[in-house]
Amino acid sequence: MKSHEIFTAIDPAVLAEMLDWFRANDREVYKTVISTLAADRKLRPVFVQKKSLPEQYSWIQKTLQIRACDGIGEQLMQAYLMSAQQKMLGMFCDGLGIEHDGKGSVSGALPKELDQAKLDETVDKLVDVFDPKIFTLYLLCFNMQVAGGYAALTEKLTSDERLKLA
Repeated sequence: MKSHEIFTAIDPAVLAEMLDWFRANDREVYKTVISTLAADRKLRPVFVQKKSLPEQYSWIQKTLQIRACDGIGEQLMQAYLMSAQQKMLGMFCDGLGIEHDGKGSVSGALPKELDQAKLDETVDKLVDVFDPKIFTLYLLCFNMQVAGGYAALTEKLTSDERLKLA
């Protein structure tokens, strides 16, 4: 799944949570997202900034649904997950036996394949600990890190009813 497809399927409340987090914790990222997306649409950032917050969020989501915005969409998701969801990322890596820096950033190369039993066990545990929509977002982003995704994770994302973005 590409980032524009994720932003098409995502619950607007999840995107609002991400954007709220950036507005509260790293306002520069929020401003950069608006500036970059506005420039891509050949608009001045002030066009977006003058909108109410719900209108800004709606405009950002609609814009991130455009294929040409995949790069900024993927960066936004990764920045949010790596900053705001470190505990979840670390627990996921621990569950699969993937070496990481303690904050969820993988140390070394990603595995070529994921162990199905470990994946199932880890998903079963973490889907109850974290917001399932945010956890699903992470799984989708993780799956984007290797060409074609991981077969076991792709199958899990399509078959497990708990793993939905909306």
